[in-house]
Amino acid sequence: MTFLPEELLADQIANFIGDVRHVAVGNASPIPATAALLARERGKGRPYVSLLGSSKNTFWTDGGRELFDCAGQGRIDVFFLSGGQIDGQGNINLVEIGPHDHPKVRFPGSYGSAYLYYVVPKVILFRTEHSRRTLVPKVDFISAAGTSEPNVHRTGGPVALITNRCLFSFANGRFTLVSVHPGHTVEEVIEHTGFDFDRPDTVPETPAPSAETLKLMRDKVAPQLASLYPQFAAQVFGTRPPAAANKQAG
Repeated sequence: MTFLPEELLADQIANFIGDVRHVAVGNASPIPATAALLARERGKGRPYVSLLGSSKNTFWTDGGRELFDCAGQGRIDVFFLSGGQIDGQGNINLVEIGPHDHPKVRFPGSYGSAYLYYVVPKVILFRTEHSRRTLVPKVDFISAAGTSEPNVHRTGGPVALITNRCLFSFANGRFTLVSVHPGHTVEEVIEHTGFDFDRPDTVPETPAPSAETLKLMRDKVAPQLASLYPQFAAQVFGTRPPAAANKQAG
């Protein structure tokens, strides 16, 4: 059964989510949102999924501030972060590239990433551009630190990094290559990754989504995505928001 790259990534992220109580997804994150909703469909209602910006998939009434409150209370088990740069220690950069007084590039800003990185038990890093420009030896600015000193109390941190080329796990301050996506190679991953990482002697290919998983995504998840991410849902799944579909039918 054929599948799209976005479906492969969502399937792998859903596998990493595992059996948890509550998954939260920030703004502009359609693939993590797909994965979270897929995990909920597989679990028949568990985990609870909060999508920032969605009126149907969140109980918050105060946006990001309430998200931070829930995380600080230990009520969010999984969150997703990305960055303009990610390095081999799991540090992410959402601020700038170049000298701080004269940066060459400015990113949107770190918002609550540093805080959430420390308090959410499982943080899954996600980057659709896998290149030496984005996966660097050392970030120019640490928006959120992947690891902390032993005397720093920390309940959260990165557990994985998934890109358009491969899947890494993260433990003890280092990434390990878990699998390489179909159509890509280990040599290609090494060539396009700016940091060192561990890998087994034989790296498997990332398994394709099962027919059952694809059916869940296309029949159950896609309609739920359409109202929050209409362009993504239309492009990947051919699904339109109910109002748009009704208008076209009329």
